[in-house]
Amino acid sequence: MSEWDIKKLRILRALRDLGTVTAAAGSLNMTPSAVSQQLSNLARQLGVELLEAHGRRVRLTGAAHLVLRHAEAVFAQLERADAELAAYAQGEAGEVRVGAFSTAVPALVVPAVRALRETHPGVFVRVREAEAAQAYELLAAGEVDLALSLAARAPAGGDPRFTRVTLLADPLDVALPQGHPLARERGLRLADLADEPWIFGGSGPWSDITLAACEAAGFVPERAHSAAGWTAILAMVEAGMGVALVPRMASGGGRGGVVTRGLDADRPHRHVVAATRRGTGPAVTHVLTALRGAATPHP
Repeated sequence: MSEWDIKKLRILRALRDLGTVTAAAGSLNMTPSAVSQQLSNLARQLGVELLEAHGRRVRLTGAAHLVLRHAEAVFAQLERADAELAAYAQGEAGEVRVGAFSTAVPALVVPAVRALRETHPGVFVRVREAEAAQAYELLAAGEVDLALSLAARAPAGGDPRFTRVTLLADPLDVALPQGHPLARERGLRLADLADEPWIFGGSGPWSDITLAACEAAGFVPERAHSAAGWTAILAMVEAGMGVALVPRMASGGGRGGVVTRGLDADRPHRHVVAATRRGTGPAVTHVLTALRGAATPHP
């Protein structure tokens, strides 16, 4: 395969555009002899004659014009590469890998991606769903660039590996069957549900969050059922099998047979945090800004 030298190809293009070795040399801040030497070397590398005598001057051969037709495509691609590199260096382009727990994907990540399409279309977000604690493991291992997790599952704020930002305090609402006697009760408190069967989350931190919220309200809940996903939990609530605490981020849309009630007192929250490795680039900062915008406070 012939050896293509970009610098020498640019010299050949300058000679074509300007017509003489002297003019090409002047535009490139080279001496005429240096231009001639570089073009001779290029001809040897490519194995073809590039110049032919034309009176007291030289002109490009057919092979030289063929070479330049292909070289122009290379120059155009290099221009695009330079532009993309400049955008990348300024944080206007690049891929950012985000690890996020399940309810954060539709509630925070998707709105952030939509916003980025308008503000920074060159930033591509690659999403990986992960449980709250696993998101930090992926971040520490370099498999994601930004982790969305819960404060209860996050490393200590002083961990030197990460920069941590609290995005929002997500209220926990109570999901009740539609015909439950307390479904329309005014001033509902968590303690009012102390004698109810409870449906716990079967994975991640949700069992601990439910237990801690109920204990803070003065009772230990009866753990009647557990399920890993909100679809299954809400289906059991709808069937009258128990009640459940549901983060507001997860309750969008709901189910027809389920009433979701905010608590008027002792309302528990879960704190959603984002973390990046220290020293990450500006594209990650743009994604974090978009996530902050998506994390509007819930009433």
